[in-house]
Amino acid sequence: MDYLPLTQRLLHALDTLPSPRAQMFRTENGWQEISSAELLRRIARLSAQLERIGVGPGDRVGVFSANCPEWHVADFAILGLGAVNVPIYFNESPDRMAYILNHSEAKAVFVAGAEQTRRLLEIRDRVPTVCSVIAADAPSDAGHDVLRYEAIINDAASGTADGAEEIAAYRARAIALVPDQLATLIYTSGTTGEPKGVMLTHNNLSSNVTDGFVGTNFDHRTDQGLSFLPLSHVYERVMGYAYLFTGVPVAYVADMNDVSRALAEVRPTIIAAVPRFLEKVYARVVEKGAAGTKLKRAIFNRALRVGRQSVPWKAHGARPSALLRFKWRIADRLVFQKIRAATGGKFRLVSCGSAPLAKDLIEFFWSVDIRIYQGYGLTETSPIVSTNIPAVNRTGSVGPIIPNVEVRIAADGEIEVRGPCVMRGYYRRPEDTSAAISPDGWLATGDIGRMDEDGFLYITDRKKELLKTAGGKIVAPQMVENLLKTSAYISSAVLIGDRRKFIAALIVPNFASLEVLARERGLAAGSHEEMVATPWLRERIEQEVNRLCAPLAHYESVKRFALLADDFTFEAGELTYTLKLKRRVIEQKYAAQIDRIYAEAEAEHSSVASE
Repeated sequence: MDYLPLTQRLLHALDTLPSPRAQMFRTENGWQEISSAELLRRIARLSAQLERIGVGPGDRVGVFSANCPEWHVADFAILGLGAVNVPIYFNESPDRMAYILNHSEAKAVFVAGAEQTRRLLEIRDRVPTVCSVIAADAPSDAGHDVLRYEAIINDAASGTADGAEEIAAYRARAIALVPDQLATLIYTSGTTGEPKGVMLTHNNLSSNVTDGFVGTNFDHRTDQGLSFLPLSHVYERVMGYAYLFTGVPVAYVADMNDVSRALAEVRPTIIAAVPRFLEKVYARVVEKGAAGTKLKRAIFNRALRVGRQSVPWKAHGARPSALLRFKWRIADRLVFQKIRAATGGKFRLVSCGSAPLAKDLIEFFWSVDIRIYQGYGLTETSPIVSTNIPAVNRTGSVGPIIPNVEVRIAADGEIEVRGPCVMRGYYRRPEDTSAAISPDGWLATGDIGRMDEDGFLYITDRKKELLKTAGGKIVAPQMVENLLKTSAYISSAVLIGDRRKFIAALIVPNFASLEVLARERGLAAGSHEEMVATPWLRERIEQEVNRLCAPLAHYESVKRFALLADDFTFEAGELTYTLKLKRRVIEQKYAAQIDRIYAEAEAEHSSVASE
């Protein structure tokens, strides 16, 4: 089944939708708007410049930028030539950046931002295929061989002042594109090994914009999008296409540290999120509730209890009693409204993907009227395979399968997918492509899951991340980790225990909540390093671990743990740019602590045996 190429869909939206503005970005003077007409003028101008420097159909062009309007300008300028966008995460390491540009044989690079420009120029001599660099907001010392984006879009020397000639040429090229044309190479960040270039066509991405958002009912008159997950990742990128193709204005956040401010200022109705972001929101809610006066803490805790009582009603559609409705309204007035206000107060759709989100956490958000719709997908499927939507939602699942896509569960529990969203393959890796996609088009996802009787999909874990204990028991780490992170005193957790005698964990405490607890009890807090060494904190975490693991099978339960003073970060190489754990990196980095856990257990066992 063929879908319109992305460029044709953009032109159709700009020509037919009465949207006076397409995009917003923040400056020192507040949020600035870019009209749809101006967006098209910039795209056409940049596309014409790319053509002048020799970019043509099939050529690869790198895009190295944080989220901003220029990202989509560059994207559609590249696509309009029949060329291929190779996005690079804006904070990527120099070695990974050089690898991606060399492996893709990029002919040119579009870069936005002074810092990104400098970082790209530092590796320029390592990427011999790159002939040209076009930079937006480049530093003054970038050099004369760097083409300035601002000059390109404002220079009328090669056409009319309003860009009419370039726009006409752009339209002619866009009409000539075919759905099966390669649109992008997205190099998966990967939790292990070298990144692989996922080849996605216009048809792959366009099909996902059409089929992946059926029932979400984007409305250009009332909706406002906010883009803060990296546009280099296919999830945010497809969400961005959905905004643009439906005329919904989108505001860009270049720095994740500014998301809270943007939520309050823009008050979006729709966002795409990942579990780690929502876990941090939940942690801040708990921290703020725990930091108030004794009376405020009592009110907060009472409201949370009402929220838990309301889960069957709010999250699962059960009929509430009149008393529960009354109690919830009181809790809403005193607490829940303030929680929603911190997110802008206008959410109608929070689309969450990338990794499983703890069921308890989803239910918490639903109980306070922040509606999380969890979905499932991967880069290789452009990305959406299944998703909950307002009309069809089952909390705890990742939703029903989207239209025109098939899913089956293999004998070992692996999810397999077939449909127009499935990638063409891995760039210059035919063996990997053959291993991933069967001759009849089924993609092996590497994820373990199940389907219920109504067609809702549930994700258990990553196939490669399942732990097998020395006793042969299989443990799904994400399920247990998500359970642990529902504690107000635990920020992060990583399960370990593959080929070991028992399951253990590396745990990062929620220091803000524990500092409040310390003050209440007159205990010493100190630095994070000092806190993790204190017996009272370890005892508190042990109580939480035992409480939360009580419902689990004996072999799944965390028997021992090590406390870490620092959370896992992208900068330290412990997270992917969609904030998923890099387990191999973490296990290598904390190998000494892990070995100590099992050595101490063995020593205690030997001591008991000798007695």
